[in-house]
Amino acid sequence: MTTTEFQPTLTAEEEALLPTEADVRHYAEHGWYLSKKLLTDAEVDALAAATDRYYAGERDRTLPVRPPKLAYWEPSKGPVQRHNDYVHHEHDGIAAILRKPLIGAVAARLAATDEIRVFQSTLIYKPPISGEPSNIVPWHFDKHYWASSSSENMLTAFIPFHDCGEEMGTITMVDGSHRWSEIGADDTVVRHFAERDRDQLEEMLARNAAHNGTTIRKIPMVIPKGHMSFHHCRTYHGSGPNVSGRPRRAVSLHLQDGSNAWREFPLSDGTRAAYNHDVLVRRTADGRPDYADPDYCPVIWRGQVGPDAPAAVPEGRDR
Repeated sequence: MTTTEFQPTLTAEEEALLPTEADVRHYAEHGWYLSKKLLTDAEVDALAAATDRYYAGERDRTLPVRPPKLAYWEPSKGPVQRHNDYVHHEHDGIAAILRKPLIGAVAARLAATDEIRVFQSTLIYKPPISGEPSNIVPWHFDKHYWASSSSENMLTAFIPFHDCGEEMGTITMVDGSHRWSEIGADDTVVRHFAERDRDQLEEMLARNAAHNGTTIRKIPMVIPKGHMSFHHCRTYHGSGPNVSGRPRRAVSLHLQDGSNAWREFPLSDGTRAAYNHDVLVRRTADGRPDYADPDYCPVIWRGQVGPDAPAAVPEGRDR
Protein backbone atom coordinates (compact mmCIF):
# COMPACT_ATOMS: atom_id res chain seq x y z
CA MET A 1 0.00 0.00 0.00
CA THR A 2 1.45 3.38 -0.94
CA THR A 3 1.12 6.43 1.25
CA THR A 4 -1.08 8.12 -1.36
CA GLU A 5 -3.63 5.33 -0.85
CA PHE A 6 -3.50 5.59 2.94
CA GLN A 7 -6.71 7.17 4.24
CA PRO A 8 -7.05 6.26 7.92
CA THR A 9 -10.32 6.60 9.78
CA LEU A 10 -11.33 6.53 13.43
CA THR A 11 -14.32 4.95 15.04
CA ALA A 12 -16.62 7.07 17.17
CA GLU A 13 -15.09 5.44 20.25
CA GLU A 14 -11.59 6.39 19.06
CA GLU A 15 -12.61 9.97 18.29
CA ALA A 16 -13.67 10.28 21.94
CA LEU A 17 -10.06 9.50 22.90
CA LEU A 18 -8.56 12.45 21.02
CA PRO A 19 -7.16 15.40 22.99
CA THR A 20 -9.74 18.05 23.81
CA GLU A 21 -9.14 21.71 23.02
CA ALA A 22 -8.11 22.16 26.66
CA ASP A 23 -5.64 19.28 26.30
CA VAL A 24 -4.11 20.89 23.22
CA ARG A 25 -3.76 24.20 25.06
CA HIS A 26 -2.08 22.35 27.93
CA TYR A 27 0.39 20.75 25.51
CA ALA A 28 1.12 24.13 23.93
CA GLU A 29 1.83 25.65 27.34
CA HIS A 30 3.57 22.77 29.14
CA GLY A 31 5.19 20.75 26.32
CA TRP A 32 3.73 17.38 27.32
CA TYR A 33 0.43 15.50 27.35
CA LEU A 34 -0.79 12.34 29.08
CA SER A 35 -3.19 10.50 26.79
CA LYS A 36 -6.33 8.54 27.42
CA LYS A 37 -6.20 4.74 26.91
CA LEU A 38 -5.13 4.54 23.26
CA LEU A 39 -4.13 0.86 23.24
CA THR A 40 -6.26 -1.98 24.53
CA ASP A 41 -4.73 -4.43 26.98
CA ALA A 42 -4.67 -6.99 24.17
CA GLU A 43 -2.73 -4.60 21.91
CA VAL A 44 -0.20 -3.82 24.65
CA ASP A 45 0.23 -7.53 25.35
CA ALA A 46 0.71 -8.20 21.63
CA LEU A 47 3.33 -5.43 21.50
CA ALA A 48 5.18 -6.92 24.48
CA ALA A 49 5.05 -10.40 22.94
CA ALA A 50 6.36 -9.09 19.62
CA THR A 51 9.30 -7.43 21.39
CA ASP A 52 10.03 -10.71 23.21
CA ARG A 53 10.35 -12.34 19.80
CA TYR A 54 12.48 -9.43 18.59
CA TYR A 55 14.88 -9.89 21.52
CA ALA A 56 14.98 -13.62 20.68
CA GLY A 57 16.28 -12.69 17.21
CA GLU A 58 13.11 -12.59 15.09
CA ARG A 59 13.26 -10.07 12.23
CA ASP A 60 11.13 -9.53 9.14
CA ARG A 61 13.92 -7.48 7.58
CA THR A 62 17.17 -5.87 8.66
CA LEU A 63 18.84 -2.59 7.87
CA PRO A 64 21.00 -2.74 4.73
CA VAL A 65 23.78 -0.89 6.57
CA ARG A 66 24.34 0.08 10.19
CA PRO A 67 24.36 3.86 10.52
CA PRO A 68 27.17 5.31 12.67
CA LYS A 69 24.89 6.47 15.50
CA LEU A 70 22.58 3.46 15.58
CA ALA A 71 21.34 2.31 19.00
CA TYR A 72 21.26 -1.48 18.76
CA TRP A 73 21.50 -3.54 21.93
CA GLU A 74 22.66 -7.12 21.52
CA PRO A 75 23.03 -9.81 24.21
CA SER A 76 26.82 -9.43 24.17
CA LYS A 77 26.38 -5.95 25.67
CA GLY A 78 25.06 -7.43 28.89
CA PRO A 79 22.40 -6.30 31.41
CA VAL A 80 22.55 -2.57 30.67
CA GLN A 81 19.61 -0.41 29.61
CA ARG A 82 18.73 -1.63 26.13
CA HIS A 83 17.99 0.67 23.20
CA ASN A 84 17.12 -0.65 19.74
CA ASP A 85 16.27 1.72 16.90
CA TYR A 86 14.16 1.03 13.79
CA VAL A 87 12.04 -1.68 15.42
CA HIS A 88 9.06 -0.43 13.39
CA HIS A 89 11.05 -1.26 10.24
CA GLU A 90 12.60 -4.54 11.27
CA HIS A 91 9.61 -6.25 12.89
CA ASP A 92 6.09 -6.26 11.46
CA GLY A 93 4.47 -7.38 14.71
CA ILE A 94 5.85 -4.34 16.50
CA ALA A 95 4.98 -2.06 13.58
CA ALA A 96 1.37 -3.27 13.53
CA ILE A 97 0.77 -1.72 16.95
CA LEU A 98 2.97 1.38 16.63
CA ARG A 99 1.29 2.38 13.36
CA LYS A 100 -2.19 2.45 14.87
CA PRO A 101 -3.89 5.49 13.27
CA LEU A 102 -5.27 6.69 16.61
CA ILE A 103 -1.72 7.36 17.86
CA GLY A 104 -1.06 9.43 14.75
CA ALA A 105 -4.34 11.29 15.09
CA VAL A 106 -3.52 12.28 18.68
CA ALA A 107 -0.09 13.50 17.58
CA ALA A 108 -1.62 15.43 14.67
CA ARG A 109 -4.05 17.17 17.02
CA LEU A 110 -1.23 18.19 19.36
CA ALA A 111 1.10 19.34 16.59
CA ALA A 112 -1.62 21.13 14.61
CA THR A 113 -0.91 19.23 11.42
CA ASP A 114 -2.90 17.01 9.07
CA GLU A 115 -0.14 14.43 8.53
CA ILE A 116 2.01 12.42 10.92
CA ARG A 117 4.82 10.11 9.86
CA VAL A 118 7.03 7.87 11.96
CA PHE A 119 10.47 9.41 12.36
CA GLN A 120 12.08 6.74 14.54
CA SER A 121 11.11 4.04 17.02
CA THR A 122 13.35 2.93 19.86
CA LEU A 123 12.63 -0.16 21.92
CA ILE A 124 13.77 0.37 25.52
CA TYR A 125 14.32 -2.10 28.36
CA LYS A 126 15.43 -0.64 31.70
CA PRO A 127 16.58 -3.52 33.92
CA PRO A 128 15.73 -3.56 37.65
CA ILE A 129 19.41 -3.38 38.65
CA SER A 130 20.21 -1.03 41.51
CA GLY A 131 23.03 1.35 40.63
CA GLU A 132 23.17 0.47 36.93
CA PRO A 133 24.52 3.74 35.47
CA SER A 134 22.92 3.28 32.05
CA ASN A 135 19.48 3.40 33.71
CA ILE A 136 19.87 7.12 34.43
CA VAL A 137 18.90 9.20 31.40
CA PRO A 138 20.20 12.78 31.82
CA TRP A 139 18.28 15.91 30.88
CA HIS A 140 18.14 16.56 27.15
CA PHE A 141 15.72 17.45 24.39
CA ASP A 142 15.26 15.56 21.15
CA LYS A 143 15.53 18.41 18.67
CA HIS A 144 19.25 18.64 19.40
CA TYR A 145 19.66 15.22 17.76
CA TRP A 146 17.32 16.13 14.93
CA ALA A 147 19.24 19.19 13.76
CA SER A 148 18.98 17.95 10.16
CA SER A 149 15.17 18.12 10.40
CA SER A 150 13.44 21.32 9.34
CA SER A 151 10.40 21.03 11.63
CA GLU A 152 10.10 22.56 15.10
CA ASN A 153 6.89 20.64 15.83
CA MET A 154 8.14 17.05 15.96
CA LEU A 155 7.09 15.08 19.02
CA THR A 156 7.52 11.76 20.81
CA ALA A 157 5.05 9.24 22.21
CA PHE A 158 6.43 7.25 25.15
CA ILE A 159 4.58 3.92 25.25
CA PRO A 160 5.14 1.65 28.27
CA PHE A 161 3.98 -1.96 28.21
CA HIS A 162 2.59 -1.82 31.78
CA ASP A 163 1.64 0.63 34.49
CA CYS A 164 4.65 2.91 34.73
CA GLY A 165 5.37 5.16 37.70
CA GLU A 166 8.23 6.86 39.48
CA GLU A 167 9.59 3.65 41.03
CA MET A 168 10.23 2.27 37.54
CA GLY A 169 12.18 5.33 36.44
CA THR A 170 9.42 6.71 34.26
CA ILE A 171 10.05 9.47 31.75
CA THR A 172 10.06 12.86 33.48
CA MET A 173 9.42 16.24 31.82
CA VAL A 174 10.76 19.68 32.64
CA ASP A 175 7.49 21.56 32.53
CA GLY A 176 7.26 24.31 29.90
CA SER A 177 10.90 24.00 28.84
CA HIS A 178 9.97 23.76 25.14
CA ARG A 179 9.17 27.48 25.30
CA TRP A 180 12.58 28.51 26.59
CA SER A 181 15.07 30.42 24.51
CA GLU A 182 18.40 28.62 24.55
CA ILE A 183 21.87 29.78 25.52
CA GLY A 184 25.19 27.98 25.82
CA ALA A 185 24.54 25.50 23.03
CA ASP A 186 27.42 24.49 20.76
CA ASP A 187 28.09 21.66 18.35
CA THR A 188 28.25 19.13 21.18
CA VAL A 189 24.47 19.26 21.58
CA VAL A 190 23.98 17.22 18.40
CA ARG A 191 25.72 14.27 20.10
CA HIS A 192 23.55 11.74 21.93
CA PHE A 193 23.32 12.17 25.70
CA ALA A 194 25.12 8.84 26.18
CA GLU A 195 28.19 10.44 24.60
CA ARG A 196 28.10 13.56 26.78
CA ASP A 197 29.01 14.46 30.35
CA ARG A 198 25.95 14.28 32.63
CA ASP A 199 27.15 17.12 34.84
CA GLN A 200 27.45 19.32 31.73
CA LEU A 201 23.87 18.48 30.79
CA GLU A 202 22.66 19.33 34.30
CA GLU A 203 24.51 22.64 34.13
CA MET A 204 23.02 23.43 30.72
CA LEU A 205 19.52 22.81 32.04
CA ALA A 206 20.15 25.08 35.04
CA ARG A 207 21.67 27.85 32.89
CA ASN A 208 18.78 27.83 30.47
CA ALA A 209 16.21 27.90 33.26
CA ALA A 210 17.98 30.87 34.84
CA HIS A 211 18.26 32.61 31.46
CA ASN A 212 14.50 32.28 31.01
CA GLY A 213 13.78 33.51 34.54
CA THR A 214 12.04 30.33 35.62
CA THR A 215 12.45 27.47 38.04
CA ILE A 216 12.97 23.86 36.97
CA ARG A 217 9.74 21.97 37.56
CA LYS A 218 10.14 18.23 36.96
CA ILE A 219 6.95 16.25 36.28
CA PRO A 220 7.19 12.42 36.38
CA MET A 221 4.79 10.83 33.91
CA VAL A 222 2.64 8.29 35.77
CA ILE A 223 1.27 6.25 32.89
CA PRO A 224 -1.32 3.44 33.22
CA LYS A 225 -1.13 0.47 30.85
CA GLY A 226 -2.48 1.39 27.41
CA HIS A 227 -1.95 5.10 27.96
CA MET A 228 1.10 7.04 26.76
CA SER A 229 2.77 10.40 27.15
CA PHE A 230 3.57 12.81 24.33
CA HIS A 231 6.23 15.51 24.49
CA HIS A 232 7.40 18.28 22.21
CA CYS A 233 10.80 17.94 20.54
CA ARG A 234 12.20 20.84 22.59
CA THR A 235 10.91 19.67 25.97
CA TYR A 236 13.72 18.74 28.34
CA HIS A 237 13.21 15.25 29.75
CA GLY A 238 15.09 12.40 31.40
CA SER A 239 14.52 9.46 33.73
CA GLY A 240 15.78 8.01 36.98
CA PRO A 241 16.67 4.53 38.23
CA ASN A 242 14.35 1.54 38.10
CA VAL A 243 13.87 0.45 41.73
CA SER A 244 10.65 -1.48 41.15
CA GLY A 245 12.09 -4.99 41.04
CA ARG A 246 10.85 -5.61 37.49
CA PRO A 247 12.01 -4.31 34.11
CA ARG A 248 10.62 -1.11 32.66
CA ARG A 249 9.69 -1.87 29.06
CA ALA A 250 8.59 0.74 26.53
CA VAL A 251 8.91 2.17 23.05
CA SER A 252 9.79 5.78 22.32
CA LEU A 253 7.92 6.50 19.10
CA HIS A 254 9.36 9.64 17.50
CA LEU A 255 6.93 11.36 15.14
CA GLN A 256 7.26 14.02 12.45
CA ASP A 257 4.67 16.35 11.00
CA GLY A 258 4.04 16.25 7.28
CA SER A 259 6.11 19.36 6.57
CA ASN A 260 9.33 17.97 8.03
CA ALA A 261 12.21 17.53 5.59
CA TRP A 262 15.98 17.20 5.58
CA ARG A 263 17.83 20.49 5.89
CA GLU A 264 21.50 21.37 5.81
CA PHE A 265 22.76 22.18 9.32
CA PRO A 266 26.46 23.14 9.19
CA LEU A 267 28.75 22.48 12.14
CA SER A 268 31.80 24.49 13.15
CA ASP A 269 34.26 21.89 11.84
CA GLY A 270 32.94 22.25 8.31
CA THR A 271 30.81 19.11 8.40
CA ARG A 272 27.05 19.09 8.73
CA ALA A 273 24.71 17.48 11.22
CA ALA A 274 23.47 14.07 10.18
CA TYR A 275 20.86 11.57 11.26
CA ASN A 276 20.86 7.79 10.81
CA HIS A 277 18.19 8.09 8.11
CA ASP A 278 20.67 9.87 5.85
CA VAL A 279 22.41 6.62 4.82
CA LEU A 280 19.17 4.59 4.63
CA VAL A 281 16.35 6.54 3.03
CA ARG A 282 15.80 7.21 -0.65
CA ARG A 283 16.84 10.53 -2.17
CA THR A 284 14.63 13.38 -3.34
CA ALA A 285 14.89 14.65 -6.91
CA ASP A 286 17.55 17.15 -5.85
CA GLY A 287 19.60 14.55 -3.99
CA ARG A 288 18.57 15.19 -0.37
CA PRO A 289 17.71 12.39 2.08
CA ASP A 290 13.94 11.91 1.94
CA TYR A 291 12.44 11.92 5.43
CA ALA A 292 9.14 10.88 3.84
CA ASP A 293 10.51 7.57 2.56
CA PRO A 294 7.63 5.17 3.33
CA ASP A 295 9.99 2.26 4.03
CA TYR A 296 11.47 4.04 7.04
CA CYS A 297 9.09 6.93 7.73
CA PRO A 298 5.58 5.60 7.05
CA VAL A 299 2.52 7.81 7.34
CA ILE A 300 0.33 6.80 10.28
CA TRP A 301 -2.17 9.62 10.05
CA ARG A 302 -3.46 11.86 7.30
CA GLY A 303 -6.54 14.07 7.66
CA GLN A 304 -8.19 16.66 9.84
CA VAL A 305 -8.68 15.90 13.54
CA GLY A 306 -11.00 18.56 14.87
CA PRO A 307 -10.78 22.35 14.95
CA ASP A 308 -7.50 24.17 14.38
CA ALA A 309 -5.17 23.76 17.32
CA PRO A 310 -2.70 26.36 18.62
CA ALA A 311 0.91 25.86 17.63
CA ALA A 312 2.85 23.88 20.22
CA VAL A 313 5.42 26.70 20.47
CA PRO A 314 3.87 30.20 20.54
CA GLU A 315 4.64 32.45 17.60
CA GLY A 316 7.41 34.92 18.24
CA ARG A 317 9.29 32.60 20.58
CA ASP A 318 13.03 33.21 20.57
CA ARG A 319 14.56 30.03 19.24
